[in-house]
This record gives sequence, C-alpha cells and structure tokens, in this order.
Amino acid sequence: MHEQTETIQKIINNATRIVILQADNPDGDSLASALALEQILHEMGKEPTMYCAVDMPSYLRYLQGWDRVQRDIPNQFDASIVVDASTITLFEKLAQSGQQGWLGSKPCVVLDHHESVDKPLPFATVTLNDYSRASTGELIYKLALELGWPLNQKAKEFIMTSILGDTQGLTNQLASADTYRVMAELVESGVDRPALEEIRREYGKMPAEIFKYKAELITRTQLSEDGKIAWVSIPQQEINNYSPLYNPAPLIQNDMLQTVSVQVAVVFKEYSDGHLTAAIRCNPGAGIGAKLAEHFGGGGHPFASGFKVSDKPFGQVKSDCIALATTLLNSN
Repeated sequence: MHEQTETIQKIINNATRIVILQADNPDGDSLASALALEQILHEMGKEPTMYCAVDMPSYLRYLQGWDRVQRDIPNQFDASIVVDASTITLFEKLAQSGQQGWLGSKPCVVLDHHESVDKPLPFATVTLNDYSRASTGELIYKLALELGWPLNQKAKEFIMTSILGDTQGLTNQLASADTYRVMAELVESGVDRPALEEIRREYGKMPAEIFKYKAELITRTQLSEDGKIAWVSIPQQEINNYSPLYNPAPLIQNDMLQTVSVQVAVVFKEYSDGHLTAAIRCNPGAGIGAKLAEHFGGGGHPFASGFKVSDKPFGQVKSDCIALATTLLNSN
C-alpha cells in the first residue's frame, strides 16, 4: 500500500459524515464517480452527501441518483472527497459562496486522473491523481480493490458508466489495456453494458425543438485550418433557452468530430457578464485538448478538456484558441 492510499484509508476510516464534491462543470465521469462512491461509503456504514454548485445537466439525468446531489455543503461533516477535479479554478462558485473555508477545516481527499492540472486545490489533505486511468471511476475501482472497500452492483454500474463516458464508449486513446481488463471484470461480475447503453440512449432522446436547434448549430459551425478545427459559439440567449433541455456542447460535438478532416471540436459559450467558456473534444490521434485548455487556465484530458476566460473579448480568445490548436496539431 502506498503512502497516499494509506492516508486515504485513515481519513475514510476515521470519518462518518463524508461530502463528495464535483466541480462546477459536472460530466458523466464526475457524476458516475460520485454515485459509485456514495454506494461504497453507504456499504461501509458511512453517511455520504453529494455536492455540486450547479444543477446536473439534463443529459446526465439518466443516471439514477442524480437528484441526490445537493447545491450546498452540509453544516456538519467529518471529511470530504473531491472527484474528477484537482484544480481550484473549477470550484469558483464554492469560493463565492464562502463554503470553501469549511473544507479546509476537515481532511480532504482528491481523486482525479487529469494529467494537466493548474492551481491545485489548497484545501486538499491528500491527492491521488493517476492519469494512467481512463476515468476517475476506474481509479475508484482500483482503489476499492486495494483498500478492500465494498463494491455492490450499483457501484460497479456507475464505474462502468464513468469509463464509457470519458473514453467515448472505449473509442478514444484514454482506454488502456488495463481499462479493458477492468471492463471485462465488471462484465464478468454481472454488469450489463448493453442495458446501461440503452438507458442512456433512451434518456438522451431530444425534443423536436432541440432537434431543430441542432440543425441550426450545424449550419453555424465554422471550419478552420483546412477543416481540421470545427467551432461554434453559443450566445447567452440560447444558453438560457436550450441548456435546460439539452446541453449544446454534447448536442453538436460528436457530429463535428464525425466530419471528414475534423480533428478538434470547440464549443464556445458567451455569457452576458463578459465571461466565456470553451468545451474541447478531440479525435483519436489528435489529443491536444489538455495542452490547449491549460494555455487558457483550464485543464482536462488529451481528448476532453475545457477552459473559462473572464478578462478577454470573445474574438481574441477564439482567434488565439484556433491559432494554438493549429500549432499543437502540427507538432503533435
């Protein structure tokens, strides 16, 4: 057992009420990892509470238990676990709410798998960031086996869901040989991958309004650098109108990446207060996402990353992003 895992074991053993935190940009890995940990901790006799400062995106609500994620940290807790994030820049709302100080007063475990990390969490007691893992869920699975944590069937289903989410269904290069071994072990233990996929597909069906909006986004999508980079911008009004029904980024990015010659897909969101965000997805063989996001103060995986900018106009950020993406692709 390594020093980090020994520390994690001690923190969990000595705690009863444990908060599981996701960053302000929840995705399939973060939510599924939180739900898996909730199951594990319940089986250990603990009292877990899941936290995220923002509402769960509608496209993630096929995961049973998403509605147990709370918008506030409980007043009483003994320890916390942060999943799928290890940078303070992804917890802006936590700092704004004044609740960040609470976390610093209690032991905090960080479980992550992002290779590129800027501004580590200042309140972390121990950070286990294993970027050889395809997802945080895979990391939790390995940690549970090492530490003897209980893994019931629901926990295993959530772990498989997290792996499928970050590897885009085992299609990108995040999936290692060990990832396939983990998937095989989960299947052998009774996890029904086709059933999980059918639930996701059924809940992912879009209303007619969203179907038409997708067509509009496709029409607006721009191709740059000989078609290698696809990008589109979402203004505040469309964020307000459509995000409650379907997140525009996952709505369009797979289609972008399915376009001949496209290697990188970027969806910008422009907010009325002047800040903007970018969701970056890359095809296999073009894993520049983490380096591209890191340049703008963000982070993530080589194939899935993002950033937020508050002090520069959209036109400048867009131009800089495309220019840097071009440079990285040419040197990749």
